[in-house]
Amino acid sequence: MLDKAINTEYKEWLQNLKIQIKRTQIKASISVNNQLIMLYWDLGRQIVEKQEKAKWGSGLIDQVSNDLRKDFPDTTGLSKRNLQYCKQFYLFYSIESKMDTTSIVPQLEAQLQVIDNNTDIIMPQLVAQFGINRFFMTPWGHHRLIIDKCRTIEQALFYINKTIENSWSRSVLEYQIETNLYKRQGKAKTNFQFTLPEPESDLANEIMKSEYNFEFLQLSDKTKELELEKALIQHIQDFLTEMGKGFAFMGRQYPIKVGSTDFKIDLLFYHTKLKCHIVIELKARKFEPDFIGKLNFYVNAVNKFIKDDRDGATIGILLCTDTDEDIVDIALDGISRPIGVSRILYTELSEEAKSILPSEKELQEELINFEKSKI
Repeated sequence: MLDKAINTEYKEWLQNLKIQIKRTQIKASISVNNQLIMLYWDLGRQIVEKQEKAKWGSGLIDQVSNDLRKDFPDTTGLSKRNLQYCKQFYLFYSIESKMDTTSIVPQLEAQLQVIDNNTDIIMPQLVAQFGINRFFMTPWGHHRLIIDKCRTIEQALFYINKTIENSWSRSVLEYQIETNLYKRQGKAKTNFQFTLPEPESDLANEIMKSEYNFEFLQLSDKTKELELEKALIQHIQDFLTEMGKGFAFMGRQYPIKVGSTDFKIDLLFYHTKLKCHIVIELKARKFEPDFIGKLNFYVNAVNKFIKDDRDGATIGILLCTDTDEDIVDIALDGISRPIGVSRILYTELSEEAKSILPSEKELQEELINFEKSKI
């Protein structure tokens, strides 16, 4: 319980909170999520300030939760646990130690004041520069997940931006965080800065990852390229999620004729943002310099026989199980077409595991026997 000396001040503050919540409920019919997240941010700020400046102690969250739920019994988000998240939400973006010191950003002490219908919303400058509207339009469940799993503000804002850009569900967001998209995005070895004009090269680098995580696949350690292609197409939805927004699948073993010889491209995509074709070559083994020559040939062939005048320059992406950056750098040196090289990760089944698990044929036979037993 709060000390009697501050009981009057607490009641006044509680009354103001009730007015703020009612005002927010009215606004909710117009802009539900934005106003809700703004409310949670400000609740977190006020709780922090009351505990630090007014010295109201740790029992404050319990009491204010109980008191608010009496007046707003049908309003979710006023539980003790959620109010603790509100406090955590505010603190996460306000503590300087959460800033990535390797990035050149303004000091977090500098703040921007955002006015919303006579309610002052104070935001750290880093968040304000990111965009207040984008920050507050992210669903609360996504925010909770992000502050639970991210260590820096830059990392958190990266996932907020990707969530909005790609309309990620919470489960997809969690997958991308668990597979460390923040570290993989835009870190692949490419020659885009030399082979594409600046706007296109920046976007092309953005869509590339240093590693592509295909661990939704269960493959043998002796997997060949064709098996990898088939497995990816069987899991096309997961595959496209990992590749990122904008990849439109055109075909596997895509046929292209050069002279009198028929060739087949492993995977062909069209990227809706870059407005260009993307050739993907899969190699279920370590990078070799010869791979670049073959991929470059396919990129040239697509430029000549598939691309039209409205399309941008075709991009080649080589996916290998392992790479040596020095070898990749030398292999890309002098290549005039835009090409990137990334690692792929997938789960390999041991021979012991394969011997225990039933084969596809055995599973089909079991399914047939089961269906017969029902007749």
